[in-house]
Amino acid sequence: MSAPDVELCPHGPMLLRGARTVVAEDGTVHPVERPVVAVCRCGKSSRHPWCDGTHKVIPRPGRS
Repeated sequence: MSAPDVELCPHGPMLLRGARTVVAEDGTVHPVERPVVAVCRCGKSSRHPWCDGTHKVIPRPGRS
């Protein structure tokens, strides 16, 4: 089994290509059923561990 490809989106999620599962901090195993999934990095998603786009509305320093 090969490791998934990982892409960190600036100020956004982590994209995983080829992952079979994602293991959350609490040990919960989430099966992956799509070729590419977006994993939340901001910690504010209501669909954790998946990204729901909440990072787009979180204020960032220097952003107007």
